[in-house]
Amino acid sequence: MTTFRELGVHPEICDALERGGITTPFAIQEMTLSVALLGTDLIGQARTGTGKTLAFGIPVIQRSIAPKDPDYTEIPQGKPQALIVAPTRELALQVSSDLTLAAADRGMRVLTVYGGVGYDTQLDVLAAGVDIVVGTPGRLIDLMNRGALDLSHVHALVLDEADEMLDLGFLPDVERLLKKTPETRQTMLFSATMPAAIVALARTHMRHPMNIRAESSYDTTMVPATAQFIYLAHDLDKPEIIGRVLQSEDASKIIVFTRTKRQAQRVADDLAERGFRSSALHGDMAQVAREKALTRFREDKLDVLVCTDVAARGIDVRGVSHVINYTCPEDDKTYVHRIGRTGRAGATGTAITFVDWADLTRWKVINKTLGLPFDEPPETYSTSAHLYHDQGIAPGTKGRIKDPEPVERAPRKDRERPERSERSERAPRRDRQRSRTRNGRPVEGEQAASAMTTESAPAEAGEGSTGAARPRRRRRRGGGGSGTRTEAPATS
Repeated sequence: MTTFRELGVHPEICDALERGGITTPFAIQEMTLSVALLGTDLIGQARTGTGKTLAFGIPVIQRSIAPKDPDYTEIPQGKPQALIVAPTRELALQVSSDLTLAAADRGMRVLTVYGGVGYDTQLDVLAAGVDIVVGTPGRLIDLMNRGALDLSHVHALVLDEADEMLDLGFLPDVERLLKKTPETRQTMLFSATMPAAIVALARTHMRHPMNIRAESSYDTTMVPATAQFIYLAHDLDKPEIIGRVLQSEDASKIIVFTRTKRQAQRVADDLAERGFRSSALHGDMAQVAREKALTRFREDKLDVLVCTDVAARGIDVRGVSHVINYTCPEDDKTYVHRIGRTGRAGATGTAITFVDWADLTRWKVINKTLGLPFDEPPETYSTSAHLYHDQGIAPGTKGRIKDPEPVERAPRKDRERPERSERSERAPRRDRQRSRTRNGRPVEGEQAASAMTTESAPAEAGEGSTGAARPRRRRRRGGGGSGTRTEAPATS
């Protein structure tokens, strides 16, 4: 079995990897290192979770000049020697973590830049000097426009998950970054799929790249170490099913993918109410909260992480036993990227996909594109026998481990109607005296009656009366301007 030392990797990098428990290279690493260490441009294509980060990370570190090397004084001090572009914040953090591990003995300074946080810290670190910069396209462009990021001395540039950057609309930003780097740089492009736009980008900005595919076309797309289950499920029953799967024999860490941010938060809250340690991860959360949730998940302080597709590419956590698609993925690429969060680095995993009746046609398209044998998903409920059998759930298991909180209801207000005598005391009776008027003037013969009523009103109302009652105007229908009554013409 080939080792990193046999592939010509620097002893200091090998020692750092061995301390982290990494001793044997994966297929994509073994095939890539022999080419990348020579400075050749390359395109690496392999399924997600096969170790692509170290496939480009080791050459970047080894071909960079470390601060303790004799030649370090001959290069521009503090200027980045390598740039790695990632589509999401989570993926950028994961790449930086792997590079920091591998470069620990070399003393390389790695900086991660991304949006959602303040500029001050990133500007201070850039001013102090860095060797490798890992970042998302938007924040890299912002720092470059501020004059804080100088890419004129970059000798190696890596585009990680290039197809995802295409889907997110980052391709123009990537091209702007490429134009700011020297033409003599080494360019490495890694991706799970190769759309036409990515191929065109490679032809424009790469020099005779070597194409490397670690596995066959089918294995590149699918995850053979992951058992897949497709269920036709009702939306209201899904949290109950997840609660039972969480108590299955092989369950440890579970990632649940939803279509919207609101749905992610609702599912996370529902699972927490059922007694499971869960947290949401979506774009509406502050970056500090997102990092905290991901850290707690890595440290086994969370059982479930409920997230949206924006995090599908960036989560690289060991020990994820299950991935659950709460809703049917939009397309086959989304499906592959979602279930790629489990069964990583040679481990096994389970992928469960819930399909609503309205999404059945969409799933059949995904199923046909990927060549899967799940054209007719079985109708499944939380009490279905095949669910218990497929997932290894013990009989009698319920979807919660904590009793629901008692609901405290406010006392009902007294709505009894008061007695008639009480109502009369509360509100004085209105004077219903009326007087006939024509065009706003009292009619003759009623002026005296009106005056008599006005004079007698204070005596009847008592001492609290404030004056005469206001006469109510009454408009007569069909009247002319002179107040005389007219007859409607007869119709023949």
